[in-house]
Amino acid sequence: MRVLLVEDDAALADGIRVALKPEGYTVDWLHDGASALHSLLHEGFDLAVLDLGLPGMDGIDVLKRLRASTSATPVLVLTARDATDDRIAGLDAGADDYLVKPFEVGELKARLRALLRRSFNRPQPEIDHRGVRLDPVSQQVRYRGEHVALRRKEFLLLHQLLSQPGRVLTRDRLEQVLYGWSEEVESNSIEVHIHHLRRKLFPGLIRTVRGVGYLVDKD
Repeated sequence: MRVLLVEDDAALADGIRVALKPEGYTVDWLHDGASALHSLLHEGFDLAVLDLGLPGMDGIDVLKRLRASTSATPVLVLTARDATDDRIAGLDAGADDYLVKPFEVGELKARLRALLRRSFNRPQPEIDHRGVRLDPVSQQVRYRGEHVALRRKEFLLLHQLLSQPGRVLTRDRLEQVLYGWSEEVESNSIEVHIHHLRRKLFPGLIRTVRGVGYLVDKD
């Protein structure tokens, strides 16, 4: 899952990125509101973690403009503003959840998982599709009851595809999920990961839509 972290405290942002990477998130970081709004409007993110006290454009303004654009990207507000009026303002501006600093990393992770479940209309975090069972919490994958060992990027790719059955995901979109802004992407990396997943699971799980991308069929 690709997350945009908008936080002007570099040390805190780095700590969050380190904490979320083992959970299967690709985290891109920005420190100001204007850049965050531009990225949220023009790139694909599964979640956003947004501080309110940002330089240039306040987080509340980012939220209002994002929702005015009809974007449905789930947003978790992360802020030191703990007054009730501040919470109400954040939620009314379009936040999906609100976490006050200081916070426990475990709670942040749990809230992000809850937002993802709601965004994909799933009551449970596990995905069970055509004999493949994927648990995003433990990052374990089983096929017909047998454990399947996947590398991190293979898991991320499979999670992205299984989360949205029936939807064609472009190569560019998948590259963003796997690599974000911080890693160099080899020209055939997605194809290689798809090949490995088909070999480790079964060939018909992931379908190629030529000239467009890849998808997992609904049934």
